[in-house]
Amino acid sequence: MALWFPLALMTAAAVFVVLWPLGRARLAPASGGDLAVYRDQMRELERDRSAGLIGSAEADAARVEISRRLLAAADTQAQVPTTSLAPWRRRFIAVAAMLALPLGAVPFYLALGFPGLPDQPLAARANGPENRSIAALVAQVEDRLERNPQDGRGWEVIGPVYMRLGRFDDAVRARRNALGLLGASAAREGDLGEALAAAANGVVTAEAKNAFDRALALDAHDPRAKFFIGVAAQQDGRNAEAAAIWRELLAQAPADAPWAHVVRQSLARLDNPVAETTAPGPSSADVAAAADMSPEARVQMVRGMVERLAERLARDGSDLDGWVRLVRAYVVLGDHERARGAATDARRALAGDPGKLQRLDAALTDLTAGGNIAGVEGPK
Repeated sequence: MALWFPLALMTAAAVFVVLWPLGRARLAPASGGDLAVYRDQMRELERDRSAGLIGSAEADAARVEISRRLLAAADTQAQVPTTSLAPWRRRFIAVAAMLALPLGAVPFYLALGFPGLPDQPLAARANGPENRSIAALVAQVEDRLERNPQDGRGWEVIGPVYMRLGRFDDAVRARRNALGLLGASAAREGDLGEALAAAANGVVTAEAKNAFDRALALDAHDPRAKFFIGVAAQQDGRNAEAAAIWRELLAQAPADAPWAHVVRQSLARLDNPVAETTAPGPSSADVAAAADMSPEARVQMVRGMVERLAERLARDGSDLDGWVRLVRAYVVLGDHERARGAATDARRALAGDPGKLQRLDAALTDLTAGGNIAGVEGPK
């Protein structure tokens, strides 16, 4: 409110400057001098005619023109009044306008404006809705979800944002919540599977594969679920199965499917799409690559393949190479307890096949001799 008075003075001064001319008397046009000039021209014309400097015809024509101009100037002076209004009336109009303009604007501002609105610093204006970063908007949504964790739609909306930001663990949590609150659908199950795979550095873990299986149970033509089922088969070493899944997917794809090129690239990366790999699970190259990774990345890469391999061997324990790879993978993960348990389970599963049992014992002996499988017993 302290600024109102100087602002009012400034407004009054501006209005005064504009309206001041209304308070001044207007002078009549200075046409008297024009009349005198024209009269002098008439006298000079007569002198030139008497002196023979100009002919009679020319003198008559010049006299007519000067007379016309003289009459026009006289008429103009007679028609223009010196003032349009009395001086007191002009001053009254100027003062009234000077006062009415600000006095009329104040009620409009009080009715439509916000005189009590506090100052907004530059930093606050810079953080307005149009300038907020994605992180700030995500924080706002997270705050709302913290107050209302049953907002399934909010969890569903923020899930893709987490994926774009690379916050895969948060994406998994958001999509689990959306699935639990809004109900199962092929899209939501696929979203969860995709987030689980992203959180595992692209490895389709057993949990992610289960989510894609549920998505296919709800929609047998879901292309995303089919693609990731193929990825799981490839990561398990079943290249022929992965190739068959992806070829079928391409055969059913619309002509303008945006994901078709991803499937083609995946097919191209298969060394031998038609070869059947008899030993599913992490290969030696996979395990060696995992050994060079950081502990976190190694766990994420290997754990998903190991989980699926362990589940498959629990159903069918006749795969000797699978048992060897499972034991080796547990060692890479640093889980020697499970490695010993896997070796014991392998002997139990292969007890009815002396040949495989002998080869298993030989493999475990080689690993123990190389110092790669400390704590795992060799053949007894």
